[in-house]
Amino acid sequence: MVGAILTQNTAWSNVEKAIANLRAHDKLNATAIAAVRKEQLAGWLRPSGYFNVKATRLKHFCRWYYQAGGFSRLSETATDELRQMLLSVNGIGRETADDILLYAFQRPVFVIDAYTRRLFTRLELFDGTEDYDTMRGAIESALGPDVALFNEYHALIVRHGKELCRVRPRCNECLMLKRCPAGDGLATE
Repeated sequence: MVGAILTQNTAWSNVEKAIANLRAHDKLNATAIAAVRKEQLAGWLRPSGYFNVKATRLKHFCRWYYQAGGFSRLSETATDELRQMLLSVNGIGRETADDILLYAFQRPVFVIDAYTRRLFTRLELFDGTEDYDTMRGAIESALGPDVALFNEYHALIVRHGKELCRVRPRCNECLMLKRCPAGDGLATE
């Protein structure tokens, strides 16, 4: 859950450094994060970028998490209700809430991130104007409620987006080149 908040607007490798800082100071738990001074927390989060904003968001989340009863109590909450609860926390948007639902609470909620939007728009599965919940609903309906599938599929999309389907795509190396309208004219027989 900490990773989902820290990964906002930064690379995962930087999040790992910030999490390692928290772990090294024995502060990778909601109670410790809520109790530590914001300035101290921000220093540990520095590698993740926007560290002052993220320290505030993380403290809000951890206070909420603790007050809401922690993992055992929250895990008993229905998915839609839990999503609304997460979205009520300052600094938690739809993508972060869905990250937490899928990866921490093992709920069948598909995460729509920049990689997913870019890939599916280039494949013309979406036109790019759809809002977050429309895309999420369409993918969930197409795949059916399967936590393991959503987890793996999202991870593969992220990997593909980082390695090939970048803002400046490396279409010539892509396995989907012949099927992708964005690479039209690049495919060779």
